[in-house]
Amino acid sequence: MENIHPIFDRTLGRADRESLLGQRGIVLWLYGLSGSGKSTIAAAVERRFHAEGKLTKLLDGDNIRSGLNRGLGFSDADREENIRRIAEVAKLFVHTGVITLASFITPTRSLRQLARDIVGESDFHEVFVDCPFEVCAERDVKGLYAKANSGKITAFTGKDSSFERPDSANLVIETDKETVDSSVDRLYTYALESVAR
Repeated sequence: MENIHPIFDRTLGRADRESLLGQRGIVLWLYGLSGSGKSTIAAAVERRFHAEGKLTKLLDGDNIRSGLNRGLGFSDADREENIRRIAEVAKLFVHTGVITLASFITPTRSLRQLARDIVGESDFHEVFVDCPFEVCAERDVKGLYAKANSGKITAFTGKDSSFERPDSANLVIETDKETVDSSVDRLYTYALESVAR
């Protein structure tokens, strides 16, 4: 890229920032259908880490689309750009030593791989928040499933637009089979072990 001159070699290193914070940065990337419980679990885990004096950042789909990614729609190209931008932001946080929770539908394996490639294999932890479409539709916490059924929303993930289940994930949380507290405990325990690595 002409006229672009990064100064990465002159900035503080990641180890300096992590040493200051007394913690290791990681990215916990929660993905799944709308209404599966991603945001609820991520917010609870963030509060738990915060109570222990750990610096965290929660990046949530709706929050990001109301600001940084406000101009993006839900075409395949826009979904890819949405995830690309978020992964770049998550990478900035993790290199600052921040425990970063990202909560995004991320419906395809290729989008999840894109995020992993940007963040980096050793920092990226894939957390599949698994919940059947029918259960998410019953919850319909945002009223999106009703709008999709009435045709007010098109390209709705799981209905008109596909959601690809993972071949593998670092952690699978089945929110239709366990309580919120249990899900939070499992993610928190996994995160603690990952931060210690």
